[in-house]
Amino acid sequence: MKLSSPNGIALKWTANVLLLLIGIVFVLPLVWVVLASFDGAATLSVAWPKEWTIENFHKVLTPELAFLPLWNSLLLSAGCAIVTVVVAVLAAYPLSRYRNRFNRPFLYAILFGMCLPITAMMVPVYSLFVSLNLIDSLGGTILFMAASSLPMAIWMTKNFVDSVPISLEEAAWVDGASSMKTLWTVVVPLVRPGIAVVFIYVFVAAWGNFFVPFVLLLSPENQPAAVSIFTFFGQYGAVAYGQLAAYSLIYSVPVIALYVIVSRSLGGSSALAGAVKG
Repeated sequence: MKLSSPNGIALKWTANVLLLLIGIVFVLPLVWVVLASFDGAATLSVAWPKEWTIENFHKVLTPELAFLPLWNSLLLSAGCAIVTVVVAVLAAYPLSRYRNRFNRPFLYAILFGMCLPITAMMVPVYSLFVSLNLIDSLGGTILFMAASSLPMAIWMTKNFVDSVPISLEEAAWVDGASSMKTLWTVVVPLVRPGIAVVFIYVFVAAWGNFFVPFVLLLSPENQPAAVSIFTFFGQYGAVAYGQLAAYSLIYSVPVIALYVIVSRSLGGSSALAGAVKG
């Protein structure tokens, strides 16, 4: 029988206590959001509602406050994720398969792009958008958000493509398939779980992006939910806490739904293992 030393037991208890404290720090804001959304007199403190009500949801579920901004957020996030994933796959495949002296400098350039803060680029980007008459354009904003998401997406996608054995592509080439056909019929189906990960990552980042739409989209009918949330912050520090909490719950539903749908559709996927085994 193996006995634990006193130092090991103390270290284990210390780690458990620290993890519990960290968990409480993360859970308390979530608890506040849930409780405040059903509290007609919600405040900033975490408190059990004296009277449960859904009035906060009735006030925020309007076309101006919820439906149109959420639709704009869906257009921006889905458009950004689709464009980013397609371009990332097209860029990651040659970086993974073709070796030349430009690969490493190009990857370093991508890494440099990941390090650039978005706030440092917004002044020239705003000037460019004004010159091209793209201010207050959902399409232009989607393209810029996709471009800013590409560095990380290319790095992630390249790692997934690297895991596909090249022997599978060679078999397709023997059958007469072109490189592009091999990419879409052999590589992409095998890295579908990885593509889903990249899609969710880019979608969530775009969904919660406040600064870019705030600068580039001026009219209220084009602003996403991340920007329209300012509606609940009044003058002189007044905040409609209950409505803000209710709106936050509604705002989180599409992202959670996307994660559940993608995880269920790809859960237990072993296409790569089956392909290699076959």
